[in-house]
Amino acid sequence: MSKQPQNESNLSEKTVVLRRARLNAATSSLMRFSFKECCFKPVADEPDIEIEGSLVHKDSEEGQILCAEKEVGRKSKTLFSCITTATQTTINPPREVACQTESQPLLVNYSATANQWEIYDFYQEELQKRTSSTKKDEKENEIAEGAEGVHGNLSLLRDFTDKSDHDLAMLSTAAKLLEYAVNENINGDIIADFKHFEDEADEFRGDKGTLLPLWEFQYNKVKSLPVSALCWNKKYNDLFAVGLGSHKFTELECGMLLFYTWRNNNHPEFLFNTDSGVMCVDIHEQKSHLVAVKWWEDDLYGNHTFFSVSADGRVVSWTLGKYELFSTNIIKLPPMDKVPDDLNNVIVTAGLTLDFHKQKPYHFLVGTEAGKIHKGSTHYTRFIKTYEAHFRMVSCVRWNPFNPKVFITCGMDWRVNIWDETTDSPVFTFDLKSSVMDVAWAPYSSTVFAAVTADGKVHVFDLSINRFEALCQQRVVSTKRHLTCIEFNPVHPIIIVGNDRGLVISLKLSPNLRKNPKEEKGKEPSTGAEVEIAKMEKLLILMR
Repeated sequence: MSKQPQNESNLSEKTVVLRRARLNAATSSLMRFSFKECCFKPVADEPDIEIEGSLVHKDSEEGQILCAEKEVGRKSKTLFSCITTATQTTINPPREVACQTESQPLLVNYSATANQWEIYDFYQEELQKRTSSTKKDEKENEIAEGAEGVHGNLSLLRDFTDKSDHDLAMLSTAAKLLEYAVNENINGDIIADFKHFEDEADEFRGDKGTLLPLWEFQYNKVKSLPVSALCWNKKYNDLFAVGLGSHKFTELECGMLLFYTWRNNNHPEFLFNTDSGVMCVDIHEQKSHLVAVKWWEDDLYGNHTFFSVSADGRVVSWTLGKYELFSTNIIKLPPMDKVPDDLNNVIVTAGLTLDFHKQKPYHFLVGTEAGKIHKGSTHYTRFIKTYEAHFRMVSCVRWNPFNPKVFITCGMDWRVNIWDETTDSPVFTFDLKSSVMDVAWAPYSSTVFAAVTADGKVHVFDLSINRFEALCQQRVVSTKRHLTCIEFNPVHPIIIVGNDRGLVISLKLSPNLRKNPKEEKGKEPSTGAEVEIAKMEKLLILMR
């Protein structure tokens, strides 16, 4: 028999008080070692903490119920008078629950890179499959059957050919659109810079500006040919023409005419091989599919006309007929010099550059190898005026797009000259410390122009802001290469430059290179052709 513990309710009040006093004395005399102070210290009174336990007295009503539920509890003899409720919970029998699902297909991660050549090869294979599926032998047998069968099968063959050409055209268009999309993904950063980037550092540069490189255009088969001409398409302002050829007689070889768009800078949209180098390119303003040397107004019969100048000293007018070209000699450049004792033998002056007046299309300027500029007219057989422009050969001459009296020239004597046609000497002269290969006016301002030099630099000027030096001088190619051509985009703030290895680079003008001069307080900013003419006239009067 286990000894039952005595309950405090059965003891006398004095006994209970004595027990509690002894318990308090025992707990108050507890000592603990303090490692911090290295000595024993009495334990402070700890607060009473009540924690609900899981022990149940065996003789209580709940304990008897729990003992009755377990057979083990009734038979086993325990030395303790208390049991724990946590160990007396009901154990549920294990159950098996089955479920059924359809098997899922295996997922495989696949990634690959598709370049332009793979896309091209895929479409070529598909085209070969379509063409190989045609049954040529059966059609030839059908054609051999009688006259009616012949006519019927011939029409069937024509329909099939037309359908194949149509499919090929659709396939070519789809491939080109897909190629545009691939290039747009590859050049996403460049497109974002072209549309949205503005150099905020211009605020701290004063009037100076910079050029941001964008796309580069290079056809691998023409790395030995220099860029000799550039021209933007006026209708499609993302398309431009590139002429390839050499001015040096010691390097005469075949040339090429390429057409690029910045939607695809890896390969030209169109290319044409020529037997000799391409020296000049001009795209017709109204009919942008026509490309020649220098377009002029149509004649009285509506035929297209263009002009050319060459090393034999002739200025020739060309008329595009229905089946052939007709040429007419307009004027011949005066000879450079005469050989002594032989008045019949003269040295021919070579013409290198030609430009027509924007407002008076019958007036034109010709730059020569001797460094002179000749002003002529299609109405006369002699030149109106001659300007002693440069000490060496003239690289380029261009009329101002706004002011009808102003034109610009550049030459191998390192100089850029701006002229008033009514004077014999230049109004402005800039020494760029290297041979100036090309110069171009900006289409948005009468006072902004840019030039490229043989040392690989681009020079951008704005006469309304600074009449003495360039706002930007930036090298865009290595010192071993030299730039040959430059052209402004007619709509966007972009220029393209070409070098002596067939490379064309597009550059974006920073805000300081395309800003309008400050207006007086209280006046609204003015724009238009009249304003641009007045800007240049103000500079001419100031320099006079």
